[in-house]
Amino acid sequence: MDAPFAPRRRPRTLALELVDALGDRIRDGRLAAGAKLPTEAAIMEEFGISRTVVREAISKLQASGLVATRHGVGTFVVGLGDAAAFRIAPDQFATLRDVIAVLELRIGVETEAAGLAAQRRTAQNLVVMRDALDAFEQAVGAGRDSVTADFQFHQEIARATQNPHFSTLLQSLGTATIPRARLHPSDASADERLTYLRRVNAEHGSIVDAIENHDGEAARAAMRTHLANSRERRRRAAQLANS
Repeated sequence: MDAPFAPRRRPRTLALELVDALGDRIRDGRLAAGAKLPTEAAIMEEFGISRTVVREAISKLQASGLVATRHGVGTFVVGLGDAAAFRIAPDQFATLRDVIAVLELRIGVETEAAGLAAQRRTAQNLVVMRDALDAFEQAVGAGRDSVTADFQFHQEIARATQNPHFSTLLQSLGTATIPRARLHPSDASADERLTYLRRVNAEHGSIVDAIENHDGEAARAAMRTHLANSRERRRRAAQLANS
């Protein structure tokens, strides 16, 4: 069973996290097409969340075409949504070269998303972005995995474009686009890992500041810098592995 995430204060953030968690299970085959989702009560117990949060998340999954509800019977996995939907299979994240290729895609997509988010974001979008920054910092300080908060931050920028295609594409990529294990070799010291993660979140902070200020060009530049830095770190890791 997957480890439950810790509940946070904002129900919308919790609903989006549940969408991510259940969506990941559908995409990687743990919940296959035709499978019935656990009951609302079972999901509430596993994730420590309210019925309202569960229903909001299920509604979002229905809108994305991942599940369908049969009244009086239950909610079932439809598959991966539209059969023509873009998807990168898990085995396409197998090597550093693969990860770099996905990052190149993300640079193109998320740089523009940041610029549009700066123009169109709502106050609530900003709240969720800053919640994700806080959750990231708390996870790092406690020595916990910060991947969920990291992905949540990028996903909320995609949502803030108010163009659903950006968030759908990013959701299809999933948390595998943030492969911490590839960034942190086993021989990296705890201090090196901490320094790296805090630098990442500082880059996140620069992006959200530009979005908050409605500065589209600064937001694009900050996002491009952030993702390009990740790409270069991976390239250096690949060079060291091959040397």
